[in-house]
Amino acid sequence: MIRKALGALACAAVLAPSIVLADSAGGDETTSQMQRDPLDQPGLRSQALPLGGSRDQVDSGTAFNPALSVILDGVYYSEISGEWDSPAGFDSGHSHSHGHGHDHDLDEGFNLRETELAFSASVDNYFDAMVILALEGDSGIEVEEAYLTTQSLPAGLQVKAGKFLSDIGYINKQHPHDWDFVDRPLVNEFLFGDHGLQEKGVQISWTPATPVYTRFGVEILQGESSGIANYEGSGSHTITGYDTGASDPGEGRQRSEVDFGLEDKSGPRLFTGFFKVAPDLGYDHAAQFGLSYGYVDTFQNVETHGSGRADVWDGDGWFAGLDAVYKHDSGGAYGHGNLQLQAEYFMRELDLEYTNVVPTGWNRDGGEVADQFSDRRRQDGLYMQAVYGFAPRWEVGARFEALGLTNDSVVPDRDAGEFESFDTSYRYGLSTTWRPTHFSALRAQVNYNDFAKDNGHTNRGAEVMLQYNLSLGVHGAHPF
Repeated sequence: MIRKALGALACAAVLAPSIVLADSAGGDETTSQMQRDPLDQPGLRSQALPLGGSRDQVDSGTAFNPALSVILDGVYYSEISGEWDSPAGFDSGHSHSHGHGHDHDLDEGFNLRETELAFSASVDNYFDAMVILALEGDSGIEVEEAYLTTQSLPAGLQVKAGKFLSDIGYINKQHPHDWDFVDRPLVNEFLFGDHGLQEKGVQISWTPATPVYTRFGVEILQGESSGIANYEGSGSHTITGYDTGASDPGEGRQRSEVDFGLEDKSGPRLFTGFFKVAPDLGYDHAAQFGLSYGYVDTFQNVETHGSGRADVWDGDGWFAGLDAVYKHDSGGAYGHGNLQLQAEYFMRELDLEYTNVVPTGWNRDGGEVADQFSDRRRQDGLYMQAVYGFAPRWEVGARFEALGLTNDSVVPDRDAGEFESFDTSYRYGLSTTWRPTHFSALRAQVNYNDFAKDNGHTNRGAEVMLQYNLSLGVHGAHPF
């Protein structure tokens, strides 16, 4: 009798979690209380999102205790042929350069790219909170995201406030461990900055109670992103140059304080909107389509040169984009047969006045305008990728990218008194990923770069990357 009782208790302990998960995954009452991202993989649908956005069920044992996760991301990088610089037309206003300083901040050899620390918790019955810190190699700690979200507003409304990744497009809100490739798509990096559109501000979203999942959102942001919302402000700036005729380089160093004529503009300076819709394609198929738009009322940028000259841009701009994602769950073991298709297109337009400033004399205040002109300039880009599970725990991915299909840049041609236009740059990528569990991944990737140069020629070359990505601690389902 004792043995039978113990056996019954053991069976109950084993079956209880399955019963709970089955109950939470179905039922009209439960569904009405939960906000499920339609792009969550079917195998993970039991991990629905509470209305506030936290991925964890809150009970007496976890209430008000933050969940902690650590993501380890390391990459071995090597240029296997050729050499290339930034795509033509996208080097002004950015801190990127390929070859010796890569857009993805990878040096030749071994890189500890990012160690991510994430803390999340339900603060009370009204707010959830999330803090994500990134330890990037030897450069220190950066607050990637730190925001609150409401969890009890009526009618499907939600407010997010703090520092966060914008919901424009699809990949912008994802962290590197969510990507299917080692590196960020070119269009997201060069149009919005090193980390995508990452800003301080407020987001208001609305998910109406409709048969088809739809979500509307607006964001009011400070406006500091390097790609679309550069900001300098007023005041004098130091230009440092060198007299090449001096016998001692130290003696030839010269400085001048110059006012570039830029005005202070208090934030917020960037305003975005997005719309997502996910038609019901059944249990094994899911898709989401999105529209995004943004307006920045202040774009300012300054580049100084060793000759003492400074380039100054001042104006405003807007961007718009389309994104689409499709996923198929084949039902095979460990992702075998699964398919994901993903694509995004973005265009930006900047209405800028360009000024070329040179010092009136070294070692004293001054500055004079040598050249000045203005124009509206458009640049765009896209990527398309496919990932297929060709065996249990194994997947292969292919990606095509084009940057500058319309490449009317803001790079000045001072002799002609106008901005220059350039050809399109392309990148092709292949990756293979092994996922032993949901918490670890090993990836190999090869890129072939075909980048336009400023002189009308192209730079071509190939690079290889080997990556490990490990998740420790709480790790909820990835968003679709």
